[in-house]
Amino acid sequence: MTAATSFAKIPNFDARAVPSEGTDGHLPAVPAAGLTAHSLRQRWAQPPQWQPEISFEHRFTERAPAQAAVLVGLVQRNELMVLLTQRTVHMKNHSGQVAFAGGKSDPEDADAAATAVREAHEEVGVLPSQITVIGNLPTYTTGTAFVITPVVALVAPDYRLAPSAGEVAQVFEVPLAFLMNPANHHRHTVEWEGIRRDWFSMPYTDAEGEQRFIWGATAGMIRNFYRFLSANH
Repeated sequence: MTAATSFAKIPNFDARAVPSEGTDGHLPAVPAAGLTAHSLRQRWAQPPQWQPEISFEHRFTERAPAQAAVLVGLVQRNELMVLLTQRTVHMKNHSGQVAFAGGKSDPEDADAAATAVREAHEEVGVLPSQITVIGNLPTYTTGTAFVITPVVALVAPDYRLAPSAGEVAQVFEVPLAFLMNPANHHRHTVEWEGIRRDWFSMPYTDAEGEQRFIWGATAGMIRNFYRFLSANH
């Protein structure tokens, strides 16, 4: 699978209503030993030969591509937790969806890491001093023509939380181990206008019983993260 498809133009599309065709439980989960801050630093210090599984979505806009970055924030608790947001429903792009904190690059940003750190501070409230960047994953291009660089970073467990009311409805964490287990990666397919559209979802139910439906570009970048961590040297 090298491409995913944006669903913004499908009338009344509800990703939750599309049945799962199964998971990838036949693939190995990333071992716990590979999900520590130390092991992740080592992974980027000596990266394996690998290719991202999903690089782009089918484009549905004519505007010029725009550079963007997201923070794949790994909160340093007893186990690493992935910092995610639920976007507000009135957002122009990807409204109501689960997403990493991030956004469009500004001219004054030195690089993708600077964009991701700035956006995380603006959207969620995490202070730059509480973020330690480890490395980047390959770019992921959305159907809305954003060329996103996922920036992986460690986040202090006592991070400041001050969500932007205009962009973020909720902030929550999901265990990295859950997301790095392909038995939790559901495959979905729909046919629309003669085109087959495929994507992943990673539904997660938290301790309070609330389900977080992770799908679309966020799930695609997480899948690439899994491929990076599970690749053999």
